[in-house]
Amino acid sequence: MGYSQPFFHHVEPKTMAENTNGAANGQALPQTGQAQLNLQRIYVKDVSFEAPGSPQIFQQQGQPNVELNLSQRVAPLGNDAFEVVLSVTATCKVEDKTAYLVEVQQAGIFGLTGFDQQAREGVLATYCPNVLFPYVRQIISDLVQNGGFPPFFLQPINFDALYAEQMRRRAEAPAEGAAPALQ
Repeated sequence: MGYSQPFFHHVEPKTMAENTNGAANGQALPQTGQAQLNLQRIYVKDVSFEAPGSPQIFQQQGQPNVELNLSQRVAPLGNDAFEVVLSVTATCKVEDKTAYLVEVQQAGIFGLTGFDQQAREGVLATYCPNVLFPYVRQIISDLVQNGGFPPFFLQPINFDALYAEQMRRRAEAPAEGAAPALQ
C-alpha cells in the first residue's frame, strides 16, 4: 500500500482578487500597480507541551491560573515575501505548581506587492496574525486536552487594537525623550 502524492506539493499562490473572483461579479481585476496580498504557506515552526507535575497535579485542588504570552516576528524573505511567526505561550499553575506549559510558533509566508511601507507594516502586524491565530488556538486546545487537562480555549485577540496601541506608543516615545520647551 503506497502513497502516490509527494510529501511537499506545490500550491500556486493566489491573490485576494483571484480568490474573490471579482471579474465574475462585474468588477475589474486589479491592475499590476495595485497592492496585492497572497498567502503562500502556513506551517508549524515549533511546538512544545510539558506537564512537569503530572500525575500528582491531577490530584491538586485549587483554582488554575493561566498566564498567556503573545509575540510575533516578521522576517523578510526577499521577492516581496515575508515570514510571519505568531508565538503563544500558555502557562497554567495551580497554586505554585505548574500544571502545564504549552508553546506554539505558528508561521506563514505571505507575499505582499504594491504596498507602501506603512500599509505593509499594518498588514503584517494585523491581517497576517489574524490568519495564523485560529491554527494556534486549535493546536493549544488539542495539546492541553491530550495532556489530560480540561479544554483550554484561547479567546479571540484583536490584533488591530494591539497594533494601534503599538503605533500610539511609538508616536509618544520621541515626545517623551524631547527636551522641554523654553518658556
